[in-house]
Amino acid sequence: MEVRSNSAAENPSAASPPPNRHRPSSAVPPSKKPLGSPQPVDTTSVSQRLQKELMALMMSGGDLGVSAFPDGESIFTWIGTIEGGKGTLYEGLSYKLSLRFPLEYPFKPPQVKFESMCFHPNVDHFGNICLDILQDKWSSAYDCRTILLSIQSLLEEPNLESPLNNYAAALWNDKEDCRRMIHKQYFAGEALER
Repeated sequence: MEVRSNSAAENPSAASPPPNRHRPSSAVPPSKKPLGSPQPVDTTSVSQRLQKELMALMMSGGDLGVSAFPDGESIFTWIGTIEGGKGTLYEGLSYKLSLRFPLEYPFKPPQVKFESMCFHPNVDHFGNICLDILQDKWSSAYDCRTILLSIQSLLEEPNLESPLNNYAAALWNDKEDCRRMIHKQYFAGEALER
């Protein structure tokens, strides 16, 4: 007669755990269950707000050197224009921007980006903008006109403490060299767009 040791009896940790009788083995722990689908967003109220902003901008924005219109059929994607202010390094230049409004607008800021080449301390070579009101200082009281005017003001008064373009920040105090680089990049970008 052959005697075999019962490893499960000798080593309880080697035994397989008893089946869980309270929950099926395929059940997901409550902490891992997917959350229910989010509440549907009321795009009608966002669309209405953007329509009002568009009308207000059309009535007053052009006089201020800023404008914007929906790009195509979607009210959530706009193309904006900013004119360089008189007496600034950007005088006589016109910059194109894209604005993408989230479904949570105005509680979340739009994504705004330069589409024209812009040599500036707070604009990187991809057109991304470092501006506090587009990030942590956003308020639902802001509108498209406020955003465009703030970016226009940023062209004249950069935040040199938080540059995205270190070369532009270093060159900023040498106005002539900076103006040359602004124009060089602007006109090089225009040539690429043609």
